[in-house]
Amino acid sequence: MDAFQQLTNSEQLQDVLEYSKERPVLLFKHSTTCPISAAAMDELEKFSSSEEAKDIKIAVVYVIEHRPVSNEIAECFNIKHESPQALLVKGDQVVWHASHWNITEDSLKQAKKLTD
Repeated sequence: MDAFQQLTNSEQLQDVLEYSKERPVLLFKHSTTCPISAAAMDELEKFSSSEEAKDIKIAVVYVIEHRPVSNEIAECFNIKHESPQALLVKGDQVVWHASHWNITEDSLKQAKKLTD
């Protein structure tokens, strides 16, 4: 998971959102205690090695360890917090989001098309 940026504070989140004005960003909220989140992380890892992911910055928030960052994402985009949760951001706007079993390699590839 070295290819993913870990978000641990508000400043890092703001930097990633600023980056989204240039290129798409995939925010992934992950719980290390949830088996559904582990499965979604596996799907994210598969997606991250695909051709579709080459232009996307992937940033992960560990929701138990960094709950304030997770809450800030929910407030910023007015999207109810869930875990696992994936939000695709382009131009500082969420263009797609999904949670739980809806986070799959295929759904992430389809979402990427929304940023082309």
